[in-house]
Amino acid sequence: MTPPVAELEDHRAEIMAHCYRMLGSVVDADDAVQETMIRAWRGLSKFDGRSSLGTWLYRIATNVCLDEIGKRKRRARPIDESEPGTKDSPLTEHPRSHWIEPVPDAQVVPQDADPERRFALRQSIRLAFVAALQHLPPKQRAALLMREVLDWSAAEIAEALETTVPAANSALQRARATLAERDVVELEPLTGAQQELIQKYVDAFERYDVDALTSLLHHDVAFSMPPYSLWLRGPEHVHGFLLGPGIGCRGSRLVPTAASGAPAFGQYHEDPNGGYKPWGLVVIEPRGDRIASWTTFLDTETLFPRFGLPPRLPD
Repeated sequence: MTPPVAELEDHRAEIMAHCYRMLGSVVDADDAVQETMIRAWRGLSKFDGRSSLGTWLYRIATNVCLDEIGKRKRRARPIDESEPGTKDSPLTEHPRSHWIEPVPDAQVVPQDADPERRFALRQSIRLAFVAALQHLPPKQRAALLMREVLDWSAAEIAEALETTVPAANSALQRARATLAERDVVELEPLTGAQQELIQKYVDAFERYDVDALTSLLHHDVAFSMPPYSLWLRGPEHVHGFLLGPGIGCRGSRLVPTAASGAPAFGQYHEDPNGGYKPWGLVVIEPRGDRIASWTTFLDTETLFPRFGLPPRLPD
């Protein structure tokens, strides 16, 4: 029996998450989902029901992503490309297409999912995990996601990738070995203490108390600001930057959201003409009792509308 077209939409969030993991870009993933839905709609009459509708859509989406990956270079994070700099390092800018982008949790984590499922989904869209995936050859990337995230069997993976079971298993082994070299630290469920840590971060940032702010950072915190390639390691370097080149952040206001499985904020800066204008999308990841990663994405024109953040804040 051919499923109604409306059932395709029921799978949009999970297909969006899959495409985001494959491509590392919320914009590219959105385009891939649209192409997936178009191909699925055109092929609905051929859907034979041997697999679930979701499995069928994942196969289509994977092929769409594999086609897209072949057209462009691998996306990355600043931390993946160079050694850490200092407050005096030059700010070299790269185009948006160079960098891993965050995805709104609201777009890929269903509100009605149970807590365990929501945590697993957030784990699978973390910036560090998605960046590590980009180091894998396309079919290894797909195979790993099908196994580790979707829990498919080797036979299902082989069928989806039009290969043999031994080849699928080999791809999985190589993918796991490469990912292990990236040393991606697993996300922890946010504790009450970490939620208090995040609130202290907001309070210190809006007061621009740099001493208090950097006291909340892990000893090896990674601080970056795509589209710039510069990144910093350690609270002392972040402290120097915030009181030097980053002094323009003084007087900011933060609006909470959630991005790539982590706490995030729309950062707004005072506008001389009144009110506050967008400055950056801040994504922070706690580890233990400190903040281990602080990334500010400066492409507000692309990201703020996608996160449903207001274009301005009043005085």
